[in-house]
Amino acid sequence: MRRFRFYLTGLIPGILFVFFILNQKESGCSYFPNERVIAETLTKDFILTDDFKKELEALHLSPIFLKDSIITKGNIDFKRSAAQQQPCPQYLLIYPAKHPIYEIEYEKCKEMARFISLKKIK
Repeated sequence: MRRFRFYLTGLIPGILFVFFILNQKESGCSYFPNERVIAETLTKDFILTDDFKKELEALHLSPIFLKDSIITKGNIDFKRSAAQQQPCPQYLLIYPAKHPIYEIEYEKCKEMARFISLKKIK
């Protein structure tokens, strides 16, 4: 019984300590490839090619909507992407995931994400 009390004396403060530290960081774990690619893309500097900017304006979309909605809620099509390409893997993102309306092709390099093309499917 005495060992059990010593165990709980260390365990309970330890759990509280870890809970409060991790709660402040807003950290999360992305185990699936789609989530990891999107999370890493959002940390990069966005470079929009001239063609991409024209397509964005023609579809009346803003770069803020691109980052906050399309990329965040999109889905990577790994079958049509070149994820193993070096030095910058090329990805095809579709948005929304269930009934795609937009296709975005981009390269994810070490320092930046360069957006190449934007197509409206429907």
